[in-house]
Amino acid sequence: MKHTFDLACGTDSAPANKRRRSGLRRRAAMVLLAAASSMLAWSGPAAAQASNYPNRPIRMVVPFPAGESIDVIARIIAERWSTALGQNIVVENRGGAGGMIGTDQVAKSAPDGYTLLMGNVGGLSIIPATNAKTPYNLMRDFAPVSQVSNVPFFMFVSAQTPFTNAQGVVDYAKKNPGKLNFASTGIGSGVHLAGELFKNVAGVDIVHVPYKGVSLALPELIAGNVQLVFYPITFLPQVKDGKLRPLMITADRRSTALPDVPTAAEAGMPRMLAGSWHAVVAPAGTPPEVLDKLHKTLSGVLKDPAVRDKMMSFGAEPIGSSPTELKKFLETELETWRSAASAAGVKFE
Repeated sequence: MKHTFDLACGTDSAPANKRRRSGLRRRAAMVLLAAASSMLAWSGPAAAQASNYPNRPIRMVVPFPAGESIDVIARIIAERWSTALGQNIVVENRGGAGGMIGTDQVAKSAPDGYTLLMGNVGGLSIIPATNAKTPYNLMRDFAPVSQVSNVPFFMFVSAQTPFTNAQGVVDYAKKNPGKLNFASTGIGSGVHLAGELFKNVAGVDIVHVPYKGVSLALPELIAGNVQLVFYPITFLPQVKDGKLRPLMITADRRSTALPDVPTAAEAGMPRMLAGSWHAVVAPAGTPPEVLDKLHKTLSGVLKDPAVRDKMMSFGAEPIGSSPTELKKFLETELETWRSAASAAGVKFE
């Protein structure tokens, strides 16, 4: 009767309590084991995929036509980067809308590390900063890998013009408003904004003529149908052939490739600082292990003396920043171009 009373009142005996606690512990352990197994089953394929990355060729989209400075830089690093990763990196040109089309394509690609973007100031800063209809959100839709380079611009004029210095261009433009044209590689491109900055800094009225890529703009510039352009040093062959004249570099120091060309400050326009830059980004959601491998291998490529020499011969200063540094840089660039476009009264749609 005592035993029956104890059970009814909830005062079970010590042996029974011990058995009950032991059973509870076993059930808890089984639940935890099942949960852990489920997590491993879920993460296992992704982890294995990241550890085996890359196991097929990688597509690197350049959102401009072949022959642009960004295309040249992409191909310089792609060869050495392919070796570092053990898989081919295929450069794919997807031009249009100042870089927006190719950039958007990458934003909407699978975040598996097999589609990358070699972007520039246009598609990754100017367009999202100034165009409310941009189909992608820079900070939401991309995962930063590394800034590849900085590229200052030069003011190039056609040899068909009489200009031999930047001040001569300014003087003529002030006396003949609307008579000079400047070329660009598309509305909203860095080349376009550099021309708008020149108009603002110099206080002149010159006409913007956009082209769908440098391959279309260059013959027009050489022929004198447009008189000037702000562009990287990739026009050096045309300078050597006497078809173009470089009048100033839009930077605070001279170029080693064209040491006789004055800086913007030396040309009397210290605020005329403009240029481009290149950066590699991946679609948002790319596994951290993949991003880390991409960054580390690209950083090694950008330290390679042969790669650096090739890049610098095209006026591109190798950078190799971390993903965190690139993220902060992009945030700063967005604000810079919002302010610059607002001050110049420029809006793109």
